Amino acid sequence: MDGWLLSITILAPMIAGVLLLTLPATKGLLIRFVALIGAVITLPVAIYLCINYNRSTGGYQFVQDIPWVPSLGIHYHLAADGISVVLILLTALLITGGVFASWTRKDRTKEFLALLLLLVSGVFGVFACRDLFFLFLFYEIAVLPMYLLIGVWGTSTKARTKEYSAMKLTLMLMGGSAFILVAILAMYTQSGQRTFDMDTLSRVGFDPAMQRWVFIAVYVGFGILAGIWPLHTWSPDGHASAPTAVSMLHAGVLMKLGAYGVLRLGLQMLPQGAQDWSFLMAVIATINILYGACSAMGQTDLKYIIAYSSVSHMGMVMLGLASLNAVGINGSVMQMVSHGIMTGLFFAVVGLIYEKSHTRIIANMGGFAKRMPGVAVCMTIGGLASFGLPATSGFIAEFLCFYGMWLRYPILALLAVLGIVVTAVYVLRMIQKIFLGEYNEKEYHDLPDARTTEWVAITALSAALLLLGMYPKPIVNLIEVGWRTTRADAVESASVHPNHNNTARVLPAGMRLLP
Repeated sequence: MDGWLLSITILAPMIAGVLLLTLPATKGLLIRFVALIGAVITLPVAIYLCINYNRSTGGYQFVQDIPWVPSLGIHYHLAADGISVVLILLTALLITGGVFASWTRKDRTKEFLALLLLLVSGVFGVFACRDLFFLFLFYEIAVLPMYLLIGVWGTSTKARTKEYSAMKLTLMLMGGSAFILVAILAMYTQSGQRTFDMDTLSRVGFDPAMQRWVFIAVYVGFGILAGIWPLHTWSPDGHASAPTAVSMLHAGVLMKLGAYGVLRLGLQMLPQGAQDWSFLMAVIATINILYGACSAMGQTDLKYIIAYSSVSHMGMVMLGLASLNAVGINGSVMQMVSHGIMTGLFFAVVGLIYEKSHTRIIANMGGFAKRMPGVAVCMTIGGLASFGLPATSGFIAEFLCFYGMWLRYPILALLAVLGIVVTAVYVLRMIQKIFLGEYNEKEYHDLPDARTTEWVAITALSAALLLLGMYPKPIVNLIEVGWRTTRADAVESASVHPNHNNTARVLPAGMRLLP
């Protein structure tokens, strides 16, 4: 049965999405419950995966391997290590919260929820897949619904229409997909193994010259989705125009697919390429952190603030990857989890504020804590986590990323740390302008706090940020086990090729965290 667990996370939301399309549009409550069941099923499965993952043996577990097109070496091969199960848990948490955040949606609800569930099926597939053919297929399933979700159900701003944002996002991500496809085909043809199996390809000693250019294709292709500078411009517009649940998944897990792809295909399968381009990765990540934070500080639209904040925090994720050591990689994955929860909370709160006040311009707000104390508390928790206050998940994640970079490029680590200062400035100013100060009774005479199902997502995500910050050991240990496996694979692959004498230094043995 364990072999089917990963398939359940993929198929449950997909089947629920198909069922939604068969229901009459007038059955609003039934539509919501079917979507909720499709999302909620994944949560206990993800928790089971995390609890029952054997930390003593490590490696890839819960394996399911079904030949699909054997003549081309294509298998439906699913398996998860510590990194994968943590990210699957994050995805399950956010899709459940996203369905609750969409509970009051009234326009074409069944189509909206069906596309949302299809999208998340693709996300689960990427995190669970060990075959490059299916990984690319699931990646496209995760990305393509964004066009309709934003273009149909999104919100236009003064600067951008929702159609413009949807098209820009789609074109840039499809451009990234072209780079990814080239890299996958290059590894397939150059391996001489006639297989798309990632475990097999990880043990192939690819030529160093080939690794250098293929790694750039992987980095650019997946990096576009991760929001790397200067290819990030689609992200703020997409965030600003997207509905609440789509923004939660967009920033919470979709952008993580980009960093995950760089980790799995770049660092694990092309270690010499990672070594050669690590400094460039670190420089771009540092720019991401500082540029994203400074841009967020200059925004007046609440969604654009959170959007540029995501660019900055994804820079920390990529900074940890660029360190190429166990400490930084642990921090990078931990930051994926922390930022996923935090940005999901941010967009859920922003959606509530906009729905009740009908504005996202912070200059028009003030004193909202008097009428929305619960929303104010949740927003504050997310804000504190965003600049790494101790006892929140952001602290341990950012500390590990910065320390990992310090071990490799100390000067860049010092520059990147300045991003925390800028983040603290815009977050505290944002909270002060929205929730404190004088309340405009005339303008906002009816401004209720969160109600009924609106509490589910924001309270669950707030609690997760605090719990993960005060007791990160179980999650960090899971991540560390997963990275030890990845590191071993990369070192093994490096030793196969006679020209890779120095490649093992790409992945130095890092310290074991929280033993």
